[in-house]
Amino acid sequence: MKIVSWNVNGLRAVHRNGYWEAFLKGTKPDIFCFQEIKAEPDQLPEDMLNLGGFSAFFSPCKIKKGYSGVAIYSRIEPLSVIYGMGIKEFDDEGRLIGAEYDDFWLLNIYFPNGGRGPERLDFKLRYYEAFLAFCEELRKTKPVVFCGDVNTAHFPIDLARPKENEKTTGFLEIERKWLDEVIEAGYIDTFRHFHPQQAEAYTYWDTLTRARERNVGWRIDYFFVSKEFIKNVKKAEIHSTVYGSDHCPLSITV
Repeated sequence: MKIVSWNVNGLRAVHRNGYWEAFLKGTKPDIFCFQEIKAEPDQLPEDMLNLGGFSAFFSPCKIKKGYSGVAIYSRIEPLSVIYGMGIKEFDDEGRLIGAEYDDFWLLNIYFPNGGRGPERLDFKLRYYEAFLAFCEELRKTKPVVFCGDVNTAHFPIDLARPKENEKTTGFLEIERKWLDEVIEAGYIDTFRHFHPQQAEAYTYWDTLTRARERNVGWRIDYFFVSKEFIKNVKKAEIHSTVYGSDHCPLSITV
């Protein structure tokens, strides 16, 4: 089974620009998780809403149209689906959707960006804290896999210019500390598990500066699995040749 995660920066834009079919052919997913879909289900074209062989589940933003939102498409019918963490201020932004399968929970999250002032950084850090607690509760029932745009690079190897970005949100010490906590709690960064020393492996590039052409990027998208599930993970990949967004897809094979 291949599970793919992708911050699409607008699901309708990916379809309109012709990248939708290239994505499906290039990654061949069994389950795929989209972040930042920026759409309600009734705004999507028919071939995205009813993709043959897949069940689709959406959690759009409730407070602003064209913002945030997450979706899961799955060939395997989930046992149950969860929409949010049960915390209104977080759930209204459409940042989490989860699916329960026989052997694990899959959580697809679009974590907040810490930019646009101290209030949003505080929101991001509180979201982080609430999410890890939520994960740990689910983990009591079965292993957890979570993926998505975490909006933080963990180590200097995870971005092209670490020194220049030490004071930039997305690489602040306080944000990176939360990723330390995730690992200390027993979750494994699957890409680093299989590629511990691989440099210049990024998932996001700034479009205004055409950073992708120079590979001046950040690895801020992840698949984490609880350590009891890592034996089931056979491969972790970054699909940097798939275009259509300022992020590229990533995947694990289970």
